[in-house]
Amino acid sequence: MTRSPASPSHAWTARDFWLALAAVLLFWAAAAAVWPLAGAVVPWDSKNHFYPMLRYLGAALANGELPLWNPYHFAGHPSVADPQSLLFTPTMLLFAWLDPSPSMELFDAVVFAHLLPGAVATLLIFRRRGWHPAGAVAAAMVFVLGGSASARLQHTGMIISYGFVPLAWWLLEEALARRSYAFGVAFAIVAAVMTVGRDQVAFLCGLSLIGVAVHAVLTAPAPLASLRARIGVLAVMAAVGGALLAVPSLLTMQFLMTSTRPSFGYGAAIMGSLPPSSFATALFADVFGSLRWTYDYWGPDWQSMDGNTWTDRAVNYLFAGTLPAVLILWHGIAGGRLAAREIRYPVIVLAAATLYALGRYTPLFAPVFDHVPGVDLYRRPADATFVMNIGLALTAGYLVHRYVTEGAPRFRWSGGAGLARAARLAVPAIIPPALAVAILGGILLVSYAYAAKAHHLPDALRDGLIGTGIALAAIVVMLRAAPGRRALAASCLVALLGAELVWRNAGNSLNAEPAGRYAVFQHLPPEQLQGLTLLKAELDARHAKGEHPRVEILGLGGAWQNASMVLGLEDTIGYNPLRLADYERAVGPGENAADPNLRQFPGLFRGYRSRLASLLGLEYLVLDRPAERLPRHFPQLTGAKLLYGSGEMWIYRLDPAKPRAYLATRLVPVDSESVLSQDELPEFEANETALVDQDSVPKIKGEFGLKDPAAPVAAAKGTATILAYRRNVVTVEVETDRDSVLVLHDIFYPGWQARVDGARRLILRTNLLFRGVEVPAGKHVVEFRFRPLSVDNLVAAASELLARDDDAGETAVR
Repeated sequence: MTRSPASPSHAWTARDFWLALAAVLLFWAAAAAVWPLAGAVVPWDSKNHFYPMLRYLGAALANGELPLWNPYHFAGHPSVADPQSLLFTPTMLLFAWLDPSPSMELFDAVVFAHLLPGAVATLLIFRRRGWHPAGAVAAAMVFVLGGSASARLQHTGMIISYGFVPLAWWLLEEALARRSYAFGVAFAIVAAVMTVGRDQVAFLCGLSLIGVAVHAVLTAPAPLASLRARIGVLAVMAAVGGALLAVPSLLTMQFLMTSTRPSFGYGAAIMGSLPPSSFATALFADVFGSLRWTYDYWGPDWQSMDGNTWTDRAVNYLFAGTLPAVLILWHGIAGGRLAAREIRYPVIVLAAATLYALGRYTPLFAPVFDHVPGVDLYRRPADATFVMNIGLALTAGYLVHRYVTEGAPRFRWSGGAGLARAARLAVPAIIPPALAVAILGGILLVSYAYAAKAHHLPDALRDGLIGTGIALAAIVVMLRAAPGRRALAASCLVALLGAELVWRNAGNSLNAEPAGRYAVFQHLPPEQLQGLTLLKAELDARHAKGEHPRVEILGLGGAWQNASMVLGLEDTIGYNPLRLADYERAVGPGENAADPNLRQFPGLFRGYRSRLASLLGLEYLVLDRPAERLPRHFPQLTGAKLLYGSGEMWIYRLDPAKPRAYLATRLVPVDSESVLSQDELPEFEANETALVDQDSVPKIKGEFGLKDPAAPVAAAKGTATILAYRRNVVTVEVETDRDSVLVLHDIFYPGWQARVDGARRLILRTNLLFRGVEVPAGKHVVEFRFRPLSVDNLVAAASELLARDDDAGETAVR
């Protein structure tokens, strides 16, 4: 076996680059066309969550507002702090500004276009190293449509983060090589755009980019001298990147501290580990039925593994083409070419990401989880498959380059230098091929064992034969091509790779569904359109009277979960993994609004006639079935009136709720944390009394029965009228004959400010979840404005973060 420490370089011409770029763009366009030609869209989270977020962002911008607060989501949600709101993603912000209400198909195209910067940068990385253009095109194709990049297109935020990684990588290398401040600033901006998604892919890719800089310094002829020469550039990059990320990161941490997911315990995190058997899909795309439109998947998931994993067929899908798999096993491992110094760091990235993704299946994840800051913020080590795909793309492309410049690896066994010496030489030479064969054999054994157990062995064998046929064809082409025709052979194999990826990974059952399943965003069925029209007409009439009732939409399917953002309905539930913890404990909305069986009813919210439901202003319930067919745990809708009922839409008008705003003259101090653990709110007369959190009591200047709870307190004679209700501002006109507390039944959250006739007033936490403010006797205009970007709020958030105990907020312990 021969090994070369460095391969012959290929000097790119302008023609090489433009031809490679044209090939990549053609491949991207062919892949992107599959969805619209099939009448399909990227499904699930893409349309249930991110598309409504984008539509809400666009509507706010069209109305001259920034969507810092979202009143249509869980009765009020801090969009500015939610990493998935797309607010801090410059490309999506520009898209929403240009087209406030894009079609689902255009949304998919724009998200898919975020893979183009990375694809083009991959060409630049290869050109910089002098690696052959055919390898660069292969790497770009794998980057765009390999593994998680295709199987998890629904996770829009992760796709956006992933798409910028190669561009940041290339800019970083150029900045360090040239000692260029301009390239350094460009890198910092791109890296910030990548990282601002604040998801685990951004986190892990950020660590990988730090590794690029560390590797560059350590492999320099004089590491310390190299570091000193570049310390200024590194400092500028850190300063610019830190400045760009400081505010969104601080706001997110502020949200996390009060959310349902402040961090994860080790036991919860490892449930998202990548099952080792998933590597079978790296060789054979459909060996587990991952791509079947019948959805009868038989590979590793929570069902086949008896609930010991949270991963599914999309998370566990790794197929990036047959050619990369053949090259890795044959040229890379058996041929030893992955040991070359010039490919060392991408190999390290691939190996490290693989070990991280495996999570609990290796002994390394536990110490990483315990000692690397930030890891406990995420629940799924398998998200590292995105980083694996980047490493795979670079290594596979490099092996194409090595094939073009050197041909296939040759295995030579020495037999003429004596038996003992021959044995010493043969043993090391046998190990890499034996390892490749062992990997292949293990994968085949595991994959067919799963198939046999699920009675799908013929299906798995058929897919194995297809993959084997493609692999044999690639092997024959590489072995038979003459040295002068290897570039042509490689180009043909890369074209075959592109065709296979489009065939297998574009518009398949992992990333496509008929657009009609998301009709709520386009053309509703007549029965649902009629019901929605009736509901909106009644709500418009109520709004004209100054009333603001809320709605709960439950059970109508995935697309309806966050449709309230598009329809302009103040929903009390929704679909979001990040929710305010106190609201979750009190109301029990859960993460999922698609299935009534998952709706919980905690002690404070035992039903739709509870005191808390009334304070929320919940007066309409939209269901997918009549009330009598609800699950058994559901409270009876006593007194509810059927407003509309047909097919899969049933709308009920509930009992009249408390007003959105009222005046209280008596305050009852409570420990909110204690009340959240009780089965009922403390008794109080809501027309003149309000509960106030103990932490808010020191802020109160008036009496309000606080000093002598037994003393009589007269109710205020006056009114509280909502003059304007906008996303970030609520204006209330108050007229009262005595000092009062204006209670607004909108969610209490840091960053809200109150002004009475323009003068700043402290906001009180009232009625457990809501806002209040003191107002003196007379006629006043009270304005509640959400200002999370104010210096006061940012300083408060930073102070709270620094003061927080390291273990506070953990949802589970090891």
